[in-house]
Amino acid sequence: MNKLLLLGLIVLTSIPALAQRKVSISGTLKSRSKGETLIGATVRADGSGGAVTNEYGFYSISLPAGSHTLEFTAVGLQGQTLAVSLNRDTTINIFLADESKSLDEVTVTAATKRRSLSSPQMGLEHVSTSEIKNIPVLLGERDPLKVITLLPGIKSAGEGNTGFNVRGGAADQNLILLDEAPVYNASHLLGFFSTFNSDAIKDINVYKGGMPSQYGGRLSSVLDIKMNDGNNQDYNVSGGIGLISAKLNVEGPIQKDRSSFLVSARRTYADVFLKLSSDSTINSNTLYFYDINAKLNYILGDKDRLYLSGYFGKDRMGVGDLFGLDWGNSTGTLRWNHIFSNKLFSNTSLIFSNYNYKILINSGGYNLNIFSQIRDWNIKEELQWYVSNKHSLRMGVNSIYHEIRPGEVTPNSPNSSINESILQRRHSLESAVYLSDTWKATDNLNITYGGRLTGFSILGKGDFYEVDPSGKVTDTLHYNDGQVVKTYLNFEPRVALSYQMNATSSIKASYVRNVQNLHLLANSTSSSPTDKWVASTNILKPEISDQVSLGYYKNLWDNAYELTVETYYKTMQNQVDYRDGADVFSNTNAIEAELLAGKGRAYGIEWLLRKRVGRLSGWVSYTLSKTEKQINGINNDRWYNATQDRTHDIAIVAMYKLSKKWSLSANWVYNTGNAVTFPAGKYRSGDQILFYYTERNGYRMPAYHRLDLGATCQLKTRKRWSSELAFSVYNAYARQNAYTIEFQQDPDNADKTQAVRTALFGLIPSVSYNFKF
Repeated sequence: MNKLLLLGLIVLTSIPALAQRKVSISGTLKSRSKGETLIGATVRADGSGGAVTNEYGFYSISLPAGSHTLEFTAVGLQGQTLAVSLNRDTTINIFLADESKSLDEVTVTAATKRRSLSSPQMGLEHVSTSEIKNIPVLLGERDPLKVITLLPGIKSAGEGNTGFNVRGGAADQNLILLDEAPVYNASHLLGFFSTFNSDAIKDINVYKGGMPSQYGGRLSSVLDIKMNDGNNQDYNVSGGIGLISAKLNVEGPIQKDRSSFLVSARRTYADVFLKLSSDSTINSNTLYFYDINAKLNYILGDKDRLYLSGYFGKDRMGVGDLFGLDWGNSTGTLRWNHIFSNKLFSNTSLIFSNYNYKILINSGGYNLNIFSQIRDWNIKEELQWYVSNKHSLRMGVNSIYHEIRPGEVTPNSPNSSINESILQRRHSLESAVYLSDTWKATDNLNITYGGRLTGFSILGKGDFYEVDPSGKVTDTLHYNDGQVVKTYLNFEPRVALSYQMNATSSIKASYVRNVQNLHLLANSTSSSPTDKWVASTNILKPEISDQVSLGYYKNLWDNAYELTVETYYKTMQNQVDYRDGADVFSNTNAIEAELLAGKGRAYGIEWLLRKRVGRLSGWVSYTLSKTEKQINGINNDRWYNATQDRTHDIAIVAMYKLSKKWSLSANWVYNTGNAVTFPAGKYRSGDQILFYYTERNGYRMPAYHRLDLGATCQLKTRKRWSSELAFSVYNAYARQNAYTIEFQQDPDNADKTQAVRTALFGLIPSVSYNFKF
């Protein structure tokens, strides 16, 4: 009897222990048709809770031992449900099939990823490849950077420019990553197009605030672009021919199910039309760009995968033998994924990035070359540890070696009147260690907290300077090769939380500190290939920003609409601007003598109403914001408008599925003109009339607005062939938006001054033909 009682007690006490025993399920989600890993796909258990796949398609979830129903879903793919009985850690890899292409099903399916109400991440905007494809842009060239400027808080730096400003930040304060490699100048044709070929892109995320701790090095935003892996199931060829460019994309398996390749290339052919002219002053000119995206990936085993990706792009402009300008980017990324266990995922990356430009001048007695370059070598190790369903840790280390050649002027003939002048090369080492924990505190409250510890070491060899408040060099210090000139240490704390009020709404808040050690010196509001990158020095300190954000998120009308409202306040330290009359492109090594540093602030509120489903989809965004600087020695030491300050920014985007054959699209944008410095008066000096200036950025360019229209016609589709015609009209009502305004003396009346407006574009129609087989 006692033995039976003891056995009964053992059984009874073991039942709760069995009920509490957890097992882990992990695996990878992929597309069945292409074998591409799925980023941000959802795994749910028993209709609630669950996990989201990381940037390599990996997921991990812990469940009590026993029977469960798992649901796997991803945007644009058919969901899959699986009944499982679990008694130990298990690996489950899932392949999701494409959704049906019938019109009725397409119009009830979300075109893009829904914003997560429960995730603490805020300030995140996702751009889908379908939106890039449908939104009309200049000359029909699909451009991801143009599309993101239609989102709230992200402002175009100007027409004919791929630069963008995020929440009051300058264009150089955006970290642009292509497969983890930084891209320093993301523009083609002096900024008319970006370096990113949409046919090679898999995923685009823009972080405007609350950046996760794995990102660092810039103050304002992160644009994280992932390339397609390549189809490991079948061979595909796609491409297109437009008015100014042609492109071709080839992908396929090297070994089916195990490895694949992707090559995507495009080139403009404006230079071909130039050569058709009979005018020798035209047909001798050069104007084109090309770029190539390439990627290989290998599945080495159940737990290992290797990726090798690269980008190579070049622009060339030339006016006969008189002038030439070449610039380009190249990047390379080697990544190794390793799964240590069902809960521990590792990614190791070796990353290379190079940007340079070269100018040839052969006129006016000058015969010279100008060269500048910034080059990075980067190593990064990151671990993702899925501790439990309540805690997920992300930790890593990375180190970047920067080499900057600010400028080298060399004569290109023995008879040149120019002497060789080489600015000192600068070397630095930027290292960081980071950690973050995403904690599900309650069913409604989620918190992500952590931070980065960064160290920036300025290295010799070279001369470094002491400069007095007037900008005069007072001392020169020489350091040998490899010597540490100065090290800046900074801790960047980050915290974000979300509270889900009900099934359709949540509120979020975040605080983030960012540090930036590389600075861009430009002599205009728009980005230029010849803008100069410089690193922090013993005088030029790291820029630091602190941003707090608060947001409200609501899904409306059975989740067909999404409303987002976010407000932010950002302070910035060590903001750099020019002294009055500065020339940062003169042949001087003491750049600091031309600069002043102070503080900045930016604040605003952003609204986004997005319709995701139905024949008609799109969004309306509005940003109300202010950005200012205060630097002693500028504007009588008073606060003044930053160049990128724009009070109002509005975008309306609409896409309409008219039929199986036709899709229509339109977007309208409006924004307040940028802050500029115009002359306040003029005076005579001898025989010359000179303008004088008072308040820095005290005036405004005229307001900018534009309507673009687009239409896509799906041509006859066969089993292995599909094609389409894409029509677009840029600036449909031919608004003459000001690109520059210059002041000059009226030739007929010396007492009068003329303001001359230059506009880049009127109405521009275009058509392109795209195919796939």
